[in-house]
Amino acid sequence: MSLKETETYQIENTSTADLNFIYTLFEEAITYIKKNNYVGWTTYDKNFINQDISNKLQFKITNGNDIFCVFSICFTDVVIWREMEKGDAIYLHRIVVNPKFKGQKQFEKILNWNIEFAKEKRLKHIRMDTWANNPNIIEYYKSFGFKHIEDYTTPNTPELPEQHRNLKVALLEMKL
Repeated sequence: MSLKETETYQIENTSTADLNFIYTLFEEAITYIKKNNYVGWTTYDKNFINQDISNKLQFKITNGNDIFCVFSICFTDVVIWREMEKGDAIYLHRIVVNPKFKGQKQFEKILNWNIEFAKEKRLKHIRMDTWANNPNIIEYYKSFGFKHIEDYTTPNTPELPEQHRNLKVALLEMKL
């Protein structure tokens, strides 16, 4: 996947050299969520992060040495999207923003890149899931054009990251 350069940031694959910083981002996000009594991650699965890096499915937004955020994509998500999975979507997962760069529209950068990438691949949808019992984050994603499809409780399966098992999620979709 190609590097995207703009005036102020780049989007490129993460590497194993980024692992310690990625783990720190997840740990800081969990601490922030707990401190503020928000609904969100309570843990994260290092194996899935490593797989995403190995499979070149995790990306970072950077400017120089600064990592603004990381996110993962995949092209099939049958465990969560079940019969709706038709091989015509890109799925966003595990978006974590560096606290130093919160409020700087990181999700907008991620979404714009994914829209462009999905169109290049002739995909019809961008899909994601988030916590069903967090109406603020659902409304946030809807403000970017996502539609709430349904709520779904994920199965307890090793096919999902640890933090995603037995979780009630809101399925969100943007048609391209």
